[in-house]
Parts: sequence; C-alpha cells; structure tokens
Amino acid sequence: MRVKRGFKARRRRNKVLKLAKGFRGGRGKLYRTAADAVDKALMYAYRDRRAKKRDFRKLWIVRINAGARMNDLSYSRFMNGLKLVGSELDRKVLADLAVSDPAGFSQLASQASARLN
Repeated sequence: MRVKRGFKARRRRNKVLKLAKGFRGGRGKLYRTAADAVDKALMYAYRDRRAKKRDFRKLWIVRINAGARMNDLSYSRFMNGLKLVGSELDRKVLADLAVSDPAGFSQLASQASARLN
C-alpha cells in the first residue's frame, strides 16, 4: 500500500518555497533548487548585515575628508583636532554636517585647526 508523506514535510517545503518567492525560474518554484538558493541568500544576508556597517563607515570617512579638505585640513588632522578639542561627535553626525551644513562644519574645522596650532 502506498504511503503519502505527512503534512510536516509539506510544511517544511512550503516554508522554503515561501522564502524563495520572487526568485527567478526554478529557484522560486522547485524545492531542491529553491532550498539551495534560500541557503545562499541567507548566508549573503548574514554576511552583508555586517558589511553594511563597514561600508557606511567608509562613506562617512570619505565625506568628512572632503569637508576637511575644503577647510585645508586632512582627515586625520581634522579628527585629531576634534579629539583635542573634546568633541563628542561621531563620524555619522560629522558626515551629515559636512553634507548638509558646510558652515557649521567649517566652524568645527576652524576649532580643530586652532587647537592643532
């Protein structure tokens, strides 16, 4: 007599296929290829949640450096001057200032420059 598989196996397969929704071709329709694609996608998601933090820090440093160079300072001298001044601003806030409020950023740069000299 033929035995049909229980609902647990179907539920497990449907969970994988639901995660693969939107994938192209067999990767979104066929269980075996979908399972491989979902595993890979979850690995990339885990890795890139950490890489995103690095990427944003790089972007902030580039923006701060551009703002500092407009005020005749290098990034490292600007950050050192801010540390000597005792500024508690982090790179995220400094990068936003450099883009959205150049006048305020130049005031910070002048404070840092004065403290260095």
